Amino acid sequence: MIPRYSRPEMVAIWSPESKFRIWFEIEAHACDAQAALGVIPRENAEAVWKARDATFDVARIDEIEAVTRHDVIAFLTHLAEIIGPEAARFVHQGMTSSDVLDTTYNVQLTRAADLLIADMQALLAALKKRAYEHKDTIRIGRSHGIHAEPTTMGLTFARFYAEMDRNLARLRAARAEVATGAISGAVGTFANIDPAVEAHVCEKMGLSPEPISTQVIPRDRHAMFFATLAVIGASIENIAVEIRHMQRTEVLEAEEFFSKGQKGSSAMPHKRNPVLSENLTGLARLIRMSVVPALENVPLWHERDISHSSVERNIGPDTTVTLDFALARLTGLIENLVIYPDNMLANLHKFRGLIHSQRVLLALTQKGVSREDAYRLVQRNAMKVWEEGKDFRAELLGDPEVTAALGPDEIEALFDLSYHTKHVDTIFERVFAEA
Repeated sequence: MIPRYSRPEMVAIWSPESKFRIWFEIEAHACDAQAALGVIPRENAEAVWKARDATFDVARIDEIEAVTRHDVIAFLTHLAEIIGPEAARFVHQGMTSSDVLDTTYNVQLTRAADLLIADMQALLAALKKRAYEHKDTIRIGRSHGIHAEPTTMGLTFARFYAEMDRNLARLRAARAEVATGAISGAVGTFANIDPAVEAHVCEKMGLSPEPISTQVIPRDRHAMFFATLAVIGASIENIAVEIRHMQRTEVLEAEEFFSKGQKGSSAMPHKRNPVLSENLTGLARLIRMSVVPALENVPLWHERDISHSSVERNIGPDTTVTLDFALARLTGLIENLVIYPDNMLANLHKFRGLIHSQRVLLALTQKGVSREDAYRLVQRNAMKVWEEGKDFRAELLGDPEVTAALGPDEIEALFDLSYHTKHVDTIFERVFAEA
C-alpha cells in the first residue's frame, strides 16, 4: 500500500527486515529442538544464535536470490555467511521452504491482527462515547432515504458500536483461525523431522501446530481471515455512508470536522466536503478486493503448489495496512464529528407531523376501526401533506371520520416525540451491557 494510506507500525510487520528476522527465529528455534532430540550437536544449535543481533543484509539476500531463484535458499546462504559454514551445517535440517514461509506468514498475520484488534477497541471507545453523548438527541429515522419515524443520534452510534463489536469478535476468531504453524517437512509427513520440533517452534512463535499441513498450511484458514477483514471494511463503509448523507447540504445533521486552513475545493471557496468518509468508502473497496483471491487460494494442487504465493505477497500487507489506516481514520472522524441537533429537529418537522402516521393508524384500530379503513383514513390525510403542504395534525382534526373515533386530546397526544424514545435506555443496556 502507498505511504499515503499506511501507518508505520503495521508497515513494519511486512518489511523485508521483519520477515527475515522471523525466518531466522524459526530456523534457530528448530535447531534448538533438534539438538534437544539429539539430531544435531548442541554446539551447532547454539552457534546459530550468534546471528541473533545480526542485521540481515536485504540487498545481499536479493543478490543471492538473483542467482538461486529461490528466496529461502538465498536467506540460508546469507545466514551461513554470518555464522559460518560449520554452524550452518544443520540449519533447516529436515525442513522444507513452506515450513518457513507459511509459519512466517501466519506470524505476520497474527501480529497484524493484534494491531487491528487495538484499532477496533479504540474505535469502539469513540463510538460508545458519542452514543452516550447523544443518547437523547432526537433525529429522524429513514427508510429508503425517506423520513420514517423518530430515533436518536445516540441509537445511530450505538448501532454502529454493536456492529463493530461483532466484528471485533469475528477478528479475534479469525486471528485464532490463522495462528497455526507447520514444521512438517516435504508433503507434511514428518518423515525427516520429529513433530516435537514443530511443537517447540510454534510455542516459541506464539502459534499452535497445524494438525495436518500437507506441505503447506491449508488456505481455508487464510480465506476466513481475509473475509473477516472484508466484513470489517464493509462496516466501515456503512458508517461512512451515513456520515456522507448527514453532511449533505439539504440534510446537514452532522459534518466532518473542518480544521483551520483546510480547503474544500480548488474552485469554490465555500465547500466543506465529507472527504474522509468518501476516502473510507474507497479504502473499503480495496479491503474487500482481497476476498476472491484468498478464496481462490484454497484449492491448491495435491500437497502444494505456489499459485497462492504471489497473491499472498500482495494481499497480506496491502489489506492489513489499508484496514489499519481506515480504522484509525474512522476513529478520528467519529471523535471529531460535529453534530447539529437543531438541524435534526428541523428535518424531523419538515413534513409537518407525517412521521406520526403509524401512531394514528394504531390508535384508530384500538378504537375499533378496521385496519384497512384506518390505513385509508390516515393515508388520505397524509397525501395532502405530501402534495399540498398541509399540516398533518390539522388535517386529522378536520376529518370527521377520524374525529368520530379519536378526540382532539387523543390526536394531540399522538404527536408526542418522547413516545418514540421511551425504550432508548433499554436498547443501550442491551448494547453496552452485552459488550
